[in-house]
Amino acid sequence: MTGALELDGLRIDFGGTPVVDGVSLSVARGECVAIVGESGAGKSLTARALLGLTPVGARVRADRLLIDGTDVARFGERRWRALRGSGIALVSQDALVSLDPLRRIGSEVAEPLLLHGVVSGRAAVRERVHDLLRRVWMPDAARRARHYPHQLSGGLRQRALIASAIAAEPAVLVADEPTTALDATVQARILGLLRDIADAGTAVVFISHDFAAVRRIADRVLVMRHGAAVESGPVDEVLGSPRHEYTRQLIAATIHEPRTAPHEPSSPVLVATGLTKSFGGFVAVREASFVVGRGRTLGIVGESGSGKTTLARMIVGVERPDEGDLRWTAAQRVQLVHQNPLGAFDPRWTIGRSLREALAAGGVPRGRRAARVDDLLAEVDLDPELATRRPGALSGGQRQRAAIARALAADPQVLVLDEPVSALDPSVRERVLRLLLRLQRDRSLTMVFVSHDLDVVGAVADEVVVMQDGAIVEQGAVSEVFASPQHPFTRELLEASRPVSP
Repeated sequence: MTGALELDGLRIDFGGTPVVDGVSLSVARGECVAIVGESGAGKSLTARALLGLTPVGARVRADRLLIDGTDVARFGERRWRALRGSGIALVSQDALVSLDPLRRIGSEVAEPLLLHGVVSGRAAVRERVHDLLRRVWMPDAARRARHYPHQLSGGLRQRALIASAIAAEPAVLVADEPTTALDATVQARILGLLRDIADAGTAVVFISHDFAAVRRIADRVLVMRHGAAVESGPVDEVLGSPRHEYTRQLIAATIHEPRTAPHEPSSPVLVATGLTKSFGGFVAVREASFVVGRGRTLGIVGESGSGKTTLARMIVGVERPDEGDLRWTAAQRVQLVHQNPLGAFDPRWTIGRSLREALAAGGVPRGRRAARVDDLLAEVDLDPELATRRPGALSGGQRQRAAIARALAADPQVLVLDEPVSALDPSVRERVLRLLLRLQRDRSLTMVFVSHDLDVVGAVADEVVVMQDGAIVEQGAVSEVFASPQHPFTRELLEASRPVSP
């Protein structure tokens, strides 16, 4: 039986250098096939080749590329434009970038309906848009259709993007890292939605580096490395009994046992009592109380909007609480590591210059700064030669380690890390987590680790606080909270983050 998507021998090169080499893929209607691998594996380039959207300068060849029975291997841009949306559609990772900030959500969803002549007439289009938004579980669809993208949460923006992608009922839906930046419960809902779309008869290609997500949604999986497929087969078979060493390494990097809290007591470094913070009448944090022990790691988990980042900003001193008390037991140097190091670094400066600026702010004499830059980079496992590069010339993992080095330049006793590994591939994330644990041990650091990834929190934290709607609903030792959660929301978070076979 011919699949909705048939790809044989895809090859992509830039200037004669191959970046995708001989990839083949078949997806039937009603089936979801995942493509997994690290950054640079070629999975996103493969996905974009399926839609004729490869970058300028790419040379693309395929022995065969059929979409819903149509041979598109030699399509020009005009024919591709007619096919995109109706034959094959894309859901990308960053909905805020993919959606036009100047257009209402309803107009975005209506565009493919009008382009492909699915419906006509203003009333019919409006009703169809509302139906599509309801299909993707958009609450209060008629009202949300009038909103602009910035007025929606990340999860709602992603649903709007999916509604737009399925509007013209394509045979194939390509979802490229659609849940990477989403919280566990929101991610679970989006994955469930994509699975429903596949079950309704659409062929879904799911691109991801998240094996838990792949287990939840996919029927089959293709593992890519350096542009080639190294392993493929049913999800349970590949992820349960991987044959290739690379697949085994990727899976091992995604599985952590929650840390067991040390038996010896720790004196408090920070005591927070009744912290409350509001913005324009909206209560972001409500009566939060907790203790951070010296040399320990406190994990803060919760969905977007739960207040965890606001709490972290109060700990750093960027925000001041409206009510309550935040008391350090002794003077502490506190440094923040941001989620997005590319945005946190000045793109015009080299990494070395950014580190020298941090050392100057920390009082290091000018004559010692160059040597200290080399020491800091070595401490975070980076080649000192990278000091001459700008942030855009580093990989995501290298940038994050450089951001940690800059935070260490001031010789802090406390590090506050806000989603520091959320956008990293499994093996890169694992290296950064091991680095943080080593730095904590070597420098006797106290850490506050903010994340929506419960597996990551379990790997690094001793204690955890769980936040919902600005309030701490549960806290305690990580091993105890994760093993026996008491609050319904904690149970929901843990359930949403657990791998589930399709």
